[in-house]
Amino acid sequence: MTNGSGPAFGERVEYGPDDVCYRHPNVHSFTLCQRCGRTICGDCQVVSAVGVLCPECTKQMQAPVTQRAARSTRVAGRRIAALETPVTYAIMALCTVVFIAQWLGSAFADDGVTRALWYAPLYSVPGVFEPWRLVTAMFTHSTGFIFHILFNLYTLWLFGRNLEQMIGRVAYALLYVFAGIGGSLGVMLWAYADPQTMLVPTVGASGAIFGVLAATLVALKAAQVNITSLAVLIGLNFAIGFIPGTAISWQAHLGGMVVGALTMWMLLATRGPRRRTLRVTGLVGIGVLLVVLAGAYFVMVPGG
Repeated sequence: MTNGSGPAFGERVEYGPDDVCYRHPNVHSFTLCQRCGRTICGDCQVVSAVGVLCPECTKQMQAPVTQRAARSTRVAGRRIAALETPVTYAIMALCTVVFIAQWLGSAFADDGVTRALWYAPLYSVPGVFEPWRLVTAMFTHSTGFIFHILFNLYTLWLFGRNLEQMIGRVAYALLYVFAGIGGSLGVMLWAYADPQTMLVPTVGASGAIFGVLAATLVALKAAQVNITSLAVLIGLNFAIGFIPGTAISWQAHLGGMVVGALTMWMLLATRGPRRRTLRVTGLVGIGVLLVVLAGAYFVMVPGG
């Protein structure tokens, strides 16, 4: 049965003169681009969320490479910011990157990376003064003992995240840096008791880690939580440094613990929005104290 002048039901529709792909004139098609309306064949069709598009319209709808890269960066930044403990994960990532660089330096060179980052009391002497090593050392580990970095990363993951959630990102970041510097200062100040250690280099990540542990101990104690198991853990690991032949700097561990505990005590004593100014003043004061101690060799060098 016919329907006007059009094709009858069930009959095959014939292609018209314009029913050809604009890119392949010899290929017939009834499909139109949903954006520009041009006819496209099966090979040229691009299925999108808004329908079938031709290749040109697909390219026009795509953002430039620079815009896509910027958008990806923003998305990644928002995802990082959404993490509950971004500082802890950033420290863990930095320690891992530094360790890989150290390992490559020891495997294919002469430990150049480790030598550039480690700390020894000699670097606090006037004339050889390299104060940045007080900071860089806190991200270094021994490449000869893989469990050194594994234990530290696990400790950060286990205790660092809780501490960061407890005191906030900025305070936690400062506490870690202060404890790391405190570990280096423990090595430096011990040279007054034993000047022979002036030339002994130290990779001081453990000093900062012990600072995190000590700060956690102080926080739990203030919250009236049983701290026996944590105190035993800290005590046992600190005692390992006194075992002959272990080559572990107990001085760095002690320095990190003292500064970490001091910083945590100050943060707890200045809790509350009304004590914000006092808290900032306390953090600045601890930072100034560490800087003053870092310049002790300018007043008196060990051994005269």
